[in-house]
Amino acid sequence: MKTEHISIYKPVEGKTYSLFGNTHSTDHYYETVSQLVDLCLKQYTDSLELLLQIQKVSRKKKLSKKLHGTGVNHSLVSFLKDVVNPSLLVYTKGVTPHLRNLSLSRRRDWTLKTTEDQYHLYMLEIELVNRIHKEKFKVCEYKIALLPYCVRELQKQCHAVMGDIEHICKGCTETCFINRATELLKEYQIRPYIWMTMGYEAKLKKLKAEHKRFGVLGIACIPELAKGMRTCTKMDIPVVGIPLNANRCARWMGDFYENSFSLEQLENLVR
Repeated sequence: MKTEHISIYKPVEGKTYSLFGNTHSTDHYYETVSQLVDLCLKQYTDSLELLLQIQKVSRKKKLSKKLHGTGVNHSLVSFLKDVVNPSLLVYTKGVTPHLRNLSLSRRRDWTLKTTEDQYHLYMLEIELVNRIHKEKFKVCEYKIALLPYCVRELQKQCHAVMGDIEHICKGCTETCFINRATELLKEYQIRPYIWMTMGYEAKLKKLKAEHKRFGVLGIACIPELAKGMRTCTKMDIPVVGIPLNANRCARWMGDFYENSFSLEQLENLVR
């Protein structure tokens, strides 16, 4: 599957974020995040130390909260507040109204109560983890991809069937993003699965025990992708990932709405 054959994406708005921002493409988002990580690495030439710092800061809901005693570099926090946040605000315009209207019962869901500052930090974290793990992932002898069910073709019935560890796409619709990603991933010897039922931590632990060099690629909304990447990293599994272009599933919107992710960025990550 070649990227030149991929149709033009339709801009989509999510409950809290959209990687399209004010444009008709997600290219500007990926360029911006890459540039911001480059700037961060001028302060921290050690990418692992930078990742640790970003993860520490993201534990706080707001960058304005006191960070004394946390081991966080305060010059980095200033950079995040003064440079990173203003650069990424265009992609997270829905966060404030979403949080304002979030019911008390739904505030128990850590994903749903992700703040705007945390979104921006997760964006940096995903880019940084991809840089750290990309080459390690590519040389893994056994690689899987976990594709989100919410990007299936909504106008037609999905004919995915249960495979050895999760559901597998049957290629019933050419325009379905799951089908497109499945074709692309297979070209790079990555086994694609539709994440529908599996308790992924137990499955990942089992696969890691079965395969000496095992890698994971994830596609999910930004908070869930950051969480999944952290889980894999703690298990010493090389992990890379692509965020959904917006968060539009029933968890956020009450129903499923058409969604997408960048197939071009996916191919850049795995080739």
